[in-house]
Amino acid sequence: MSALVWPSSPIPSEDGDVWRWELPTVHDASRVRMDLRARLAHPSLTARSTEDAREGLLLVFEELSSNALRHGGGAVQAMIVAVSSGWLIVLTDGSPDSPPRPAVDRDPAFGGMGLPMVAQLSVDYGWASEPGRKHVWARLPSGLTSASVPRPRSSSGPAA
Repeated sequence: MSALVWPSSPIPSEDGDVWRWELPTVHDASRVRMDLRARLAHPSLTARSTEDAREGLLLVFEELSSNALRHGGGAVQAMIVAVSSGWLIVLTDGSPDSPPRPAVDRDPAFGGMGLPMVAQLSVDYGWASEPGRKHVWARLPSGLTSASVPRPRSSSGPAA
C-alpha cells in the first residue's frame, strides 16, 4: 500500500464567515466542538448544507484538533471559514517542522486513521508552515451540489 501524502500547500484564501477559537487543552476541543455544533444548527447554515456535510465537518474538526493538541504542541488555534460551497478548516500549532503523517499499513486497532479519513471527506487539504507555526487545513463540501462531492487526491498506488 502506498503512503498517503499530506501535501505542502498554502492555506486557501476564502471570503466568508470566520470563526476562531483557542484550544489550550484537550478539554477545550470538546467545548469548541459543542460551540461549532451550535453554530452549524443555525437555520442559515442548515439551509446551505446537508446534515451529512455538517457531521463531516464536526468529525474533521475533532480529528485535526486532536492531532494538533497531541502532536503539535504550543498554542493551538482553530479557524473555520463558512462559505456557500462548504467550509475551510485550519488548525494551527507550534510544530512548524513536523508535517502531518498519515498512518500507513497500521492496524486500525492502534489508531492513526484520522488523516486518511479527513482526506476522504475533503475536496482539498494540505499544510503550510511559517516560523514557529504549522497550519493543517482541509476544505469540506456543503453536500448540496454534485461539484462538491469529496474526491480523494490521487496517490501513487492503485485505487482501493
